[in-house]
Amino acid sequence: MRKVGIRDVAKASGVSISTVSRAFTRPELVSNETRRKILATADSLDFNISRSATALKSGRTYRVAMLMNEEITSWFNTEVFAGIDSVMHKAGYDVDFFEHIDTAETRGEFFTTLPIRCNVDAVFVASFGIDPHEAKRLRRIHVPIVGINTPSTKSFDASISIDDERGMYTATRHLIELGRRHLVYACSDPAPTIDSSIDCRTAGFVRACKEAATTRDIEWEVLSVPRGRAFADNALSALLKLRNFPDAICCQIDMMAIPLMIKLAGQGHVCPRDYSLMGFDDSPYADTVGLTTMRQEPHLMGSKAAIKALSLIEGHMPQHVHERIEPELVLRRSDVLRATEDRIQIDAMTTQASIMAG
Repeated sequence: MRKVGIRDVAKASGVSISTVSRAFTRPELVSNETRRKILATADSLDFNISRSATALKSGRTYRVAMLMNEEITSWFNTEVFAGIDSVMHKAGYDVDFFEHIDTAETRGEFFTTLPIRCNVDAVFVASFGIDPHEAKRLRRIHVPIVGINTPSTKSFDASISIDDERGMYTATRHLIELGRRHLVYACSDPAPTIDSSIDCRTAGFVRACKEAATTRDIEWEVLSVPRGRAFADNALSALLKLRNFPDAICCQIDMMAIPLMIKLAGQGHVCPRDYSLMGFDDSPYADTVGLTTMRQEPHLMGSKAAIKALSLIEGHMPQHVHERIEPELVLRRSDVLRATEDRIQIDAMTTQASIMAG
């Protein structure tokens, strides 16, 4: 069967060859409508751009892509990226990252143009799921997809993830076993257009509370606030509006728990004197503020995902295709008073909060 060329795409699209070329290499010079038409035609004809001479000799581009649903500067994504690069760089690969692949439009753009450009040897997806149609586009050009902390293994050639639901279940059970009877789960609203792994944590909290409620007198509720940079402030406002302040707060991530701990102290609610606080991630500063949390290791997951990707690129199945890691409960000071030094720390926080309040 004759291989489809750029001339065929131009003819089927009703544009010139130079316009097709610009649609791929200089998209800013082509109108959005024309570019979408060309990309759709190229995809239907199974056309892709020729690789460089080096890539043609080896059959590889020596580039991989990492997709994320937020910025590369987030703690999780930075650590995952570093883990991937620690393995791929030694193997001669560069890592391209794509931020905010979190809408149907951005995902469609990536999974439509990548098969046409044919310019990576593997794709890593961090923290969200993909659908079978997106995966099919990459399998057509033999590009493996490796998931990192994804909500399921569906459509991935390999994956490594923590059990987010089980982790939050463990965290919540810990607080219940400490005797807490009014628990609140503070989280951000689920992403409307993607299946995000972090949203699985809510189910773990709810499951633990429902189980405990069959034998104990407990109250529990989920406080979901808008996503974005102000999510900690929104969570603070929601907590302060509750008729009865909880004696335990589980936070979806450490980066919500840490600012909440500080801001609530300024409102007279000092942790752990007045309530227990639980985070999730064991991210930077969790140890500094004494936050009890669930630990995950994104750098390790990134490096293991890269090893799986290299095996798939070589045409071999990884030793462990899909791995699931249990997050670890890390006890510090925010869940319960444990010693005299903790009480001294609480007194210092109370004094500081009073000073800040004026």
